[in-house]
Amino acid sequence: MKNMYPTTNLNNDFISTLQLSKKEESLPGILIITSYPPRECGIATYSQDLIFALNNKFTKSFDITICALESEFEKHKYSKEVKYILDTDNQKSYIKLAENINQNETLSMVLIQHEFGLFKTNETDFIQLIQTINKPIIVVFHTVLPNPNDALQSMIQHINDNVNSFIVMTNNSSKILQEEYQIDANKISVIPHGTHLVEHSNKDVLKEKYNVAGRKVISTFGLLSSGKCIETSINALRTIVNKHPEVLFLVIGKTHPSVVKNEGEKYRKDLEDRITALQLNNNVQFINQYLPLSELLEYLQLTDIYLFTSKDRNQAVSGTFSYAISCGCPIISTPIPHALEVLNGGTGIIIDFENAQQLAEQVNILLDDEELRKTISSNGIHKLAPTAWENSAIAHAILFEEICNEEVELHYKIPPINLNHFKNLTTDFAMIQFSIINQPDINSGYTLDDNSRALVAICQHYELKKESNDLDYIYKYFDFIKYCLQPESYFLNYVDVHKKFTKQNSENLADSNGRAIWALGYLISISDILPVELIEKAKKTMQLALVNVCKIHSPRAMAFIIKGIYYSNLKSPSEDNILILKHLADKLVQMYKHENDENWHWYESYLTYGNSILPEAMLCAFLATDNEKYKSIAKTSFDFLLSKIFINEVIKVVSNKGWLQNNNDSANEQIGGEQPIDVSYTIIALSKFYDVFQEDAYLQNMEIGFNWFLGKNHLHQIVYNPCTGGCYDGLEDTYINLNQGAESTVSYLMARLTIEKYFLKNEKAIKLLNANYIKKSKKNKSIEI
Repeated sequence: MKNMYPTTNLNNDFISTLQLSKKEESLPGILIITSYPPRECGIATYSQDLIFALNNKFTKSFDITICALESEFEKHKYSKEVKYILDTDNQKSYIKLAENINQNETLSMVLIQHEFGLFKTNETDFIQLIQTINKPIIVVFHTVLPNPNDALQSMIQHINDNVNSFIVMTNNSSKILQEEYQIDANKISVIPHGTHLVEHSNKDVLKEKYNVAGRKVISTFGLLSSGKCIETSINALRTIVNKHPEVLFLVIGKTHPSVVKNEGEKYRKDLEDRITALQLNNNVQFINQYLPLSELLEYLQLTDIYLFTSKDRNQAVSGTFSYAISCGCPIISTPIPHALEVLNGGTGIIIDFENAQQLAEQVNILLDDEELRKTISSNGIHKLAPTAWENSAIAHAILFEEICNEEVELHYKIPPINLNHFKNLTTDFAMIQFSIINQPDINSGYTLDDNSRALVAICQHYELKKESNDLDYIYKYFDFIKYCLQPESYFLNYVDVHKKFTKQNSENLADSNGRAIWALGYLISISDILPVELIEKAKKTMQLALVNVCKIHSPRAMAFIIKGIYYSNLKSPSEDNILILKHLADKLVQMYKHENDENWHWYESYLTYGNSILPEAMLCAFLATDNEKYKSIAKTSFDFLLSKIFINEVIKVVSNKGWLQNNNDSANEQIGGEQPIDVSYTIIALSKFYDVFQEDAYLQNMEIGFNWFLGKNHLHQIVYNPCTGGCYDGLEDTYINLNQGAESTVSYLMARLTIEKYFLKNEKAIKLLNANYIKKSKKNKSIEI
C-alpha cells in the first residue's frame, strides 16, 4: 500500500498518527521503452540513472514502469519495475506490446529511448508500434544522423508523424532535426545527457586507495570496441612517457557484449599486443570490468587527464564524456558534436580524429601545467552543472506535465537532512566563510554572521534529532560568538584564518550584532535540553550584548534583536529586556507609519534583502507583549511582502541586482540575484505566521518556498546539492553560482529543519497537504479518507 502524502519521502512512522482509511491512488503511468540493466549498454545505464533521478526527485507525481528491449540473442532477468518485454527481432512482440499499452488505462504516456542499433532492421515494426499506440509518445534520439538519404529521411518523418515530442541531447542534434529532417523546433526539447553530482574527494587519497600513488593518471572508460579508437592513445603514449615516465593509462571497462558475441576479445588482444610491442606494459593497465558507479566515479576523480578518442564522426553524445567532466577531469577529445558544444571557452581541448601526435602534444602540455589542469577542471564542472541528473529529471518531468495535458502534477520530494558540508565547513575554531565549489576556503576566514546562523541551525537540529554530537557544534559556535564580543559590549564580525580581527570590522556591524543576539536568544530558548552552565554563559553574554542596542538604527538589526529577546524570554523572562524589545518595536512601528500608504505597506520605501525578518520581528514583539498594534502591522506588512514575491505558485525573492522601490514594480522584474538566505528567512517567517494565524496559505507558501531550493525556480535547476549537503550561493539569470559557502548552506539547513518540523511532524500540516493533493489530483476518482 502506497502512502498518500505528496511532499514527503522520509520518516514513514508519522503516517500512523493519522487514522486515515485510504485506497491506493492511481497516479499517471509513464512507460519507458528502453534497454535496461542487467543488459550492459550505454542506453541501459542512461535509462537506469534517469529513472532513479525521476523517482528520487518527485513523489506522488507519476508511476514509472519499464518495457525492456531484448533480441533473439540478448535475454535477461529483470527487476520488478520491468513490466513488459519487447523482442526487437519479433514482429508479433511489437503488436502485443501496442495492445498491452492501449488496454492499460493507467498509462498516460510512453517515452521511447531510440538508438538505431537497438532496432537494426526492424525499424518498420518500430514505426508500426508507434502508429498503433493511442497514448502520447516522446522519442529520445540518442543519435541524429546528418545528411540523411531518402530512406532515413522517410523513416524519421514517419516517426515524426506519430509522436508528440522529441528529446535530443545537444543543440547540434536539434539543428539537424530542424534543418535536415524538417521537424518543427517547438516539437524538440534539448535535455543534455545527465551527470552525477560528485563530492570531489582528495585525488591523492584516492590514488593511494587504488594503488596508483605517485603516478600521473590518464584514463578512458566505457564498453570497449574498435570505435573508441584506444590505439590512438596507445600510440601517443610512446611520446608521452618519454617526457613523463610516471604516466599510467587506465583503460576502464569490459568489452561490449555485442563485440564479444561477434568477434570475441580480438580488439582487446590487438591492443595488448600493441602495448607489448611499444614496451608500454608498465604504463597501461586494463580494468576489464563493468564497474559499480561509486567505484567508477572514484577512478574518474583520481584521473589527471581524461581521453576521449572516438573515431565515430556521427556520435552525437557520450555519457562517459559527461561523467568524466562532472568528476573534474580535464578532457582531451576528438571533435564529436557533444565535445564541440561543451569543450569551448576553456573547458577542454579538441584534437583531430585518430591523430596520435596531437594527442601526445596536448597531454604533455597539460601534465606540465597543473594550474591549467585545475582551470579546465573548474570550467568543466561549472559548464556541466545544469546537466546533473537532478536537473535532467526536472526537465523531463516538466515535459511529461506538458505532454500529458496536466494529468501529471509535480510534487517535489523533501531530501533527507545532510549535515556533511555544514560540518566540513567547521574547523576546530568555527565555521569557515566561503567555499570553492564544495571545498572550504580556509583563507576566507570566519564571520560572526555565519556562526550566529550556524548556532541557530544546529540548535534547531538538536531540538528535532537530539543527536549528542550536536552539542560539540553548539559549544563551538557559541564560543566563537563570545570571542567576537568586545569589552565595549558590541561584536566584531570578521576574523581571519589566524584568529585575528580584520580591517573589515570598521563599519556596518549593526546587523551582525543583531544576528548574534538572535542566536543567543534562540540558544536560551532551548535551555530545557542543554547543559545549565552553557545557558548561564549564554545569558551573561546576551545581557552584555544588549547594553548598547537601543542606539542601533538599522531596521534589520533591530528585528534580529527583537527576535533574540523574544526567544530568550520564553525561558528566561526579563522585564528590562522586554522594555528594550518595545523600544525597538516602536521604532519599527514609526518607520512603518512613515512609509505606509494605500499601495505600500512597508517599513522602508524599498524592499531589499532579508525582508521577511521585519514583519516576523513585529509578530515576535506581539507574542512577547500582547500589543495588538504590533500584530496588525506584522500581518499587513507580511501579506504585502508575500504579494510581491509569491506569483503563480513560485517564489521569486527580491533581486540584489535592483531593489524593489515604492511605485516601481519594474525592479522586481530583474532576473537572477536571488539568494538562498532570503528564501530561508521567508520560510522561517511563514512558519511563525502559521503558528499564530493558522492560515493554510502560509503553510502552502512554505512548501512553495522550499521547492525553490529543489528546482522550482526560473532556471528549473536545483539550488541545493543533495550529494554534498551544501547549498549553492545564488540563483542568477542564466546560471547557478556553484560555490557552497556558509551563508547559503546554513540558510538551506534552517529552511530544511523548519520543513521537517511542519511537514513531517505536524499532524495538521500533513492533513492539509494531503487534502490539497486529493483536491488537485486529475486522475484519481476514488480516494477515500
